[in-house]
Amino acid sequence: MASVPSVSYSITVRLEVPAGGKAVSQITHVVENAGGIVTALDVNTAGHEVLRIDVTIATRDTEHAEAIAAALETLSDIKIHKVSDRTFLMHLGGKIEMQSKVPLRTRDELSMAYTPGVARVSLAIARNPEDVRRLTVKRNSVAVVTDGSAVLGLGNIGPEAALPVMEGKAALFKRFAGIDAWPICLDTQDTDEIVRTVQILAPAFGGINLEDISAPRCFEVEARLRDLLDIPVFHDDQHGTAICVLAALTNALRVVGKDIGRVRIAMAGAGAAGTAILKLLLHAGARDVVVCDYRGAVHRGRDDLDDSLRWIADHTNASGYAGDLRGAVKDADVFVGVSAPGILNGDDIATMRDDAIVFALANPEPEVSPDEAREHAAVVATGRSDYPNQINNVLAFPGVFRGLLDAQANGVTQDMLLAAAKALAGVVTDDELGPNYIVPSVFHPDVSPRVAGAVREAAGGRPRTEA
Repeated sequence: MASVPSVSYSITVRLEVPAGGKAVSQITHVVENAGGIVTALDVNTAGHEVLRIDVTIATRDTEHAEAIAAALETLSDIKIHKVSDRTFLMHLGGKIEMQSKVPLRTRDELSMAYTPGVARVSLAIARNPEDVRRLTVKRNSVAVVTDGSAVLGLGNIGPEAALPVMEGKAALFKRFAGIDAWPICLDTQDTDEIVRTVQILAPAFGGINLEDISAPRCFEVEARLRDLLDIPVFHDDQHGTAICVLAALTNALRVVGKDIGRVRIAMAGAGAAGTAILKLLLHAGARDVVVCDYRGAVHRGRDDLDDSLRWIADHTNASGYAGDLRGAVKDADVFVGVSAPGILNGDDIATMRDDAIVFALANPEPEVSPDEAREHAAVVATGRSDYPNQINNVLAFPGVFRGLLDAQANGVTQDMLLAAAKALAGVVTDDELGPNYIVPSVFHPDVSPRVAGAVREAAGGRPRTEA
């Protein structure tokens, strides 16, 4: 798939150019000929003979940015002072900070916020531990925990390299739900150590968001922490993805006039995300599902089934199909991919039923080219921001945790996830719904409040069960 210039790889080039003549038009011409896009041009310093200007350019990747900078250096009478990568500039010094919510301007304020006044509050909590949610940041705080083993699409890059991603997650929590989230990057990939570390950190938090922990360890980490803790434990790679997929599928089925209980669904991917999506689809009423991994369809006759794959085999593929993904896709109404790039093509999508739905969510390169899929499918969604219908977890997790924290929930249930998906789908009105608009924008003001309200209602008075 050909890449296009993106703000993710934008640069700002500071140039010194003659005040007169055609220097500016020459710069624009060179950038465009090199395949870049000038998105801004600002005069930094003006003089009678020389201008210092900042030119912001969208490029395809790092190599492309370097090639454009090199092309600009060939222009006569133009001097490059500095080339800045705008994404790296955003991350300098980190993206989050801690701020005090109370003033500390006088001795009296200091004595109430800290010693000696704080001792009274500590003693009150010691007498009644439930007051910790009322009197501390716990009521609005989430730990974003990773071991760096499965970061985005980058793989096992370690805790330090995972920190910018966890910072970003914390920033999203604050921006979309007003939640104070803290990145916790653990220098261990031992399951026992992860579980024990989170357990002993938990008193300071109202919820735990597990992030970018590789399968199958993530299943055990989550299950054990849910048994140990009295606060919600939510693995966003699993349950956030599942909520967004179900919401998008709900609306896609509305577009084509089909019912989830009557469609045939083919899935690619039996890892953390795929398993969670499957469980929520089944909870929502799906009946005819075939899941494939790299060895083909998951069925009871396979001799390599671990506990997770065994569960899938026991709850799907009633006909015992034992072929490959292409065979599973044939005559399917829906394809959901959370697996690997380029494993299908347009000809495969053509074998699906009329008004097919294709969710190719591998990132950055989907399981099938969206352009090819659109030739045969009625609705296409990806995980990419440069196509319509982006399935993005930020649609779910801020609102989910807002609802969980407000309800002072002690766990997460499938009913809560289902409620979140229904609320998210409902943000798209009948007048707005269409093949290219099945999920709302992440900036839609109703997304987080609607999801939070649905989760809060689903959490009220319900016993704690596993999602």
